Amino acid sequence: MTEDYIDPQVYDLYDEYCHTQMTRRQFLNRASALVVASGSALVMAETLLPHYVRAQTISFTDERIKPQYIEYDSPGGTSGKMRGYLVKPAGDGPFPAVLVIHENRGLNPYIEDVARRVAVEGFLALAPDGLAPIGGYPGNDDDGKIMQKSLDRDKLFTDMLNSAQFLKKNGLSNGKLGATGFCYGGGVVNKLAVVMGTDLNGGVPFYGVAPPAEEVAKIHAPLMMQYAEDDPRVNASQEEYKKALEANNKNFVMHTYTGTRHGFHNNSTPRYNEEQAKVAWERTVSLFREHLT
Repeated sequence: MTEDYIDPQVYDLYDEYCHTQMTRRQFLNRASALVVASGSALVMAETLLPHYVRAQTISFTDERIKPQYIEYDSPGGTSGKMRGYLVKPAGDGPFPAVLVIHENRGLNPYIEDVARRVAVEGFLALAPDGLAPIGGYPGNDDDGKIMQKSLDRDKLFTDMLNSAQFLKKNGLSNGKLGATGFCYGGGVVNKLAVVMGTDLNGGVPFYGVAPPAEEVAKIHAPLMMQYAEDDPRVNASQEEYKKALEANNKNFVMHTYTGTRHGFHNNSTPRYNEEQAKVAWERTVSLFREHLT
């Protein structure tokens, strides 16, 4: 089933399910009560649930990369320790480095695959698991989003900031750091740009909430914002962000992708828009090549 067959009401309900404490059972029960123009809303809702097998585009055994899980210190974070998925390109390095930040449910297989995609392009990639201090990604998104919601947001951000600093200083890194992230992770990229100043060399947030306008002056990194066309929750902050970036003469570009919804880069559900995700990813890699190498 493609997005052409999924009623907008079901998409909106799914977005609510992803970003609230709504359980899977509640989501499916509410979907079954919807009256849609054609087909079954329940079937449409079930189709939108992630299928991570289809999200793998780069195998963890791919000879072009060497992935491993690592642990590192994270002072001031949730527990003082962090765990992440480090993916090294083939060769000795040093490599330009890219932090890959997950959505609001921890380090799931889709984000791990994105880290491998980054490494295949020649970057040292680290995808931190914000849930690591409380047991790690639990193997399903429903429990994952509940776990992430339980965390102190400031301490969780500190864990992401420490992950960025760890990666920048890693012996395999050339000292140039980029960051990309999705949904929650997109907002983190925007915040890292504010907090890290010149220590961040490029950022690409995908459908991430903007930082407060009064903090935009602190940004130094070139930024590329990737927005879905139909994403009112995130896009509500887009125009003010643009005005603040322009007022402070920042290096940025904003792309809004026609015919897309929130999560269009995630190829594990029908929200995925193959054509637009390909363009967005090529642009992402291009920015990192320009500013990190």
